[in-house]
Amino acid sequence: MTTTLLKEFANSVYDILRPFDQLDVLLYYAIISEKLIGFLRNKEIATKIWLPHNNIRFFLRRATAFRPLYIQDFSHVSLEMIEMRAKYNIGKVRNKLTEKQILLWDYFVPRKLVDFFYACNGEKRSKTIDRIFIDIDRGKKVDTETAREVTCKLVEIIENDLELQKLIKYKVFVMWTGNSFHVYLILKNQIEASFYNKYLTNYRHQSGNSFIERWVKEIRKNTGINVKVGHEKLKDYIIVDPSGTPIGKLARTPFSLHMKSATEIDGVALPLVKDELRNKQLIKKLRSYTPQRVVKELDSLSLHLTQKNDRI
Repeated sequence: MTTTLLKEFANSVYDILRPFDQLDVLLYYAIISEKLIGFLRNKEIATKIWLPHNNIRFFLRRATAFRPLYIQDFSHVSLEMIEMRAKYNIGKVRNKLTEKQILLWDYFVPRKLVDFFYACNGEKRSKTIDRIFIDIDRGKKVDTETAREVTCKLVEIIENDLELQKLIKYKVFVMWTGNSFHVYLILKNQIEASFYNKYLTNYRHQSGNSFIERWVKEIRKNTGINVKVGHEKLKDYIIVDPSGTPIGKLARTPFSLHMKSATEIDGVALPLVKDELRNKQLIKKLRSYTPQRVVKELDSLSLHLTQKNDRI
């Protein structure tokens, strides 16, 4: 079934996440998947499945421990499949499903909230990467407006870093995660995976020579904001974290739902135009988006996505 038909059905229901009066995120993700083909081409999909009323809060589905799923596989989602998911457990209808539909069912479990991730530079061992991923991770006591300010300054610094431009050609892509921001450097050509350890980690923090350390130092100097490089969350700090770049690490997809808990969605990930980061009303605008609104405005929102074949 084409995403056009799925979208028409989604527009006819009161809640896109409850298409047949049962919680099911697959219809929403199938609709937005068409716009992600360029961004996620050849990247393995992963999901975070939330478990209410359970000692284990969530579990992951990913290619390293399961069969691989790719963005083009969402073309196998049909309205009949969505209806079956509302009425039956998979054991009762398995013989009516294709292998791809069974795989999608397993990655996006019905009646559960599911975050949508992907392997940023692939799950398999490789000597090259095609993007650099930086997470702007805000501590519990840091507001989203501060995260916006840090992200805006970081993008400005990256785009004016002449030393970096001598080493690689890239295009900056920014995304709202539903709670903070991600910054990507989408590379014109694949580069050696060792570039990350050589130039972007904070392993060399004593000498202060890594790009990421210098960028963060400049942000602190210019804004006075508590910002550090690293991976560990700190409640009073913005953490600038490039550790999602290496092969095998996961990143949130554009248009993914963002969960506060197993029963509550608190945002939607959205691709941005870099200049929007200067808008002090941006957070209010981003928080106004619901899954229904994303589907309604999907054509215009997807224009902000940087695809691998974009000219850099």
